[in-house]
Amino acid sequence: MLLTIDIGNTNINLGLFDGDELCMSARFATEKQKTNDQFAMDFVNIFSIYNIDAAKISGSIISSVVPEITVHIKSAVEKLTENKVLVLSPGVKTGLNIMIDNPAQLGADLAAGAVGAAAEYPLPAFVVDLGTATKIYAVDKNKGFRGCMIAPGVSISLKALTDTSSLLPTISLEPPKKACGTNTIESMQSGIVLGTASMIDGLLDRFAKELGEPQSIIATGGLSSFITPVCSHEIKYDGDLVLKGLKAIYEKNN
Repeated sequence: MLLTIDIGNTNINLGLFDGDELCMSARFATEKQKTNDQFAMDFVNIFSIYNIDAAKISGSIISSVVPEITVHIKSAVEKLTENKVLVLSPGVKTGLNIMIDNPAQLGADLAAGAVGAAAEYPLPAFVVDLGTATKIYAVDKNKGFRGCMIAPGVSISLKALTDTSSLLPTISLEPPKKACGTNTIESMQSGIVLGTASMIDGLLDRFAKELGEPQSIIATGGLSSFITPVCSHEIKYDGDLVLKGLKAIYEKNN
């Protein structure tokens, strides 16, 4: 079995593949102060919940945008599985043609998501990733990573709004009944939910003008389910896109 781990700023996502089947997926909060042993206990607890025998894990791969904890998680996994862990970094074969100014600057999560899109969906493809940051990136028909846009994430925007405005409440991420809100909560939901959806729609149109129409538009990330249903584009949700990309990268390097 192959263990795939995506370390994000907010959550750590795990996926366990038995052959081509994703037989387990889980997530837990990213906590930068934890030690190797504490992360090992997190893995032990998750494996116990899903009745996973760590001895049956023959390989592991990590993508991370939180370098200060990557080494701790790598050590924890190697301790539990007694196998070396592949960390996605410059020099690891991905099969992508990275067509940006400095390919070494491409985030591991973007690389894995792009590989997942190329492995699972018709190209060219645009990927909408709604996590800690809101990102859209493009993969052309030849598996070329063409670039991306990065904006503050939904939760960051909402927190900034409520933290700096004393009279604005915390709200749920539900779409309002109308864009022109007639109360505070409805107005905030319009700005956050519909505003983000409109930004995504507008940028997808701009990407298409610059790069051509995509064959696929895929959404991933923990907040996609709140936003993409109110987008005007047809967007397919795949919460495991990065994990699937990590699997493909591991296989390419082994």
